[in-house]
Amino acid sequence: MNNEIKQSAILLIHCNDRPGLVVAITDFIHNNGGNILYLDQHVDRENGVFFMRVEWDLKDFVIQREKIAEYFSTLVGDRYGMNAELHFSDEKPRMALYVSKMAHCFYDLLARYESGELEVDIPLIISNHPDMKTAAERLGIEYHMLAINRENKQQQENKQRILLAEHNIDFIVLARYMQVLSDNFVKDYSQRIINIHHSFLPAFPGGRPYHSAYERGVKIIGATSHYVTAELDAGPIIEQDVVHINHKHSVEDIIRIGRDLEKIVLARAVRHHVHHDLLVYKNRTVVFE
Repeated sequence: MNNEIKQSAILLIHCNDRPGLVVAITDFIHNNGGNILYLDQHVDRENGVFFMRVEWDLKDFVIQREKIAEYFSTLVGDRYGMNAELHFSDEKPRMALYVSKMAHCFYDLLARYESGELEVDIPLIISNHPDMKTAAERLGIEYHMLAINRENKQQQENKQRILLAEHNIDFIVLARYMQVLSDNFVKDYSQRIINIHHSFLPAFPGGRPYHSAYERGVKIIGATSHYVTAELDAGPIIEQDVVHINHKHSVEDIIRIGRDLEKIVLARAVRHHVHHDLLVYKNRTVVFE
């Protein structure tokens, strides 16, 4: 059995649509010895914007990986006014988990991480409560409890910044972290903070949304995962899903079903981010399946 890890390069591209874009990109890869493993594209006809995700094998690629971005920009990107992000499949991103007291998303992500399904490193967990410390210790992950109130919010966020920098964190996942991050904090981690919540907003706000939905006889439960922006729960949506319910379901049933859905939707969103399957344009995402 060949256990060699395949190394591939991934380009995420968007630019104004015009003829010749696909040919220019694929010629760059082919002419330098690359074998394309995946290619998907989309044209937003209303706004005239071209989007692409292309991945190719680096085994016989003649350009050194540290030079690929420079060469692509010089030979292709600048000529067509492309916005391009380059990633590599063998780079394992470093993820920080934020959690409060609700544990369902937190434990689900840890299980996927421990089993190897979630291809990340998790060197750091930050919480405003001590409840999840035992789980972190079992996996050898640093756990920092930083209680937050109105008076110390900026000070505690500064401590978080230091911890994130010390651990070289690439992105943050809010696994039902029940604190609103400051605008400055969010700005510094633009498109690198992923959140999850039920999709009852704005109709059923507050701490008991499932109870409110039950009282109104809601027929669909939903969950939404998105990148965090300064505007609360209004960032670019990465993943959503719904489940139908009916009059036979109790409040407890609805909560259980809703939390199961939150786990799945958040895991999908994290996977898209880790595998570089999406790009953000304005306040929307293009997700390449």
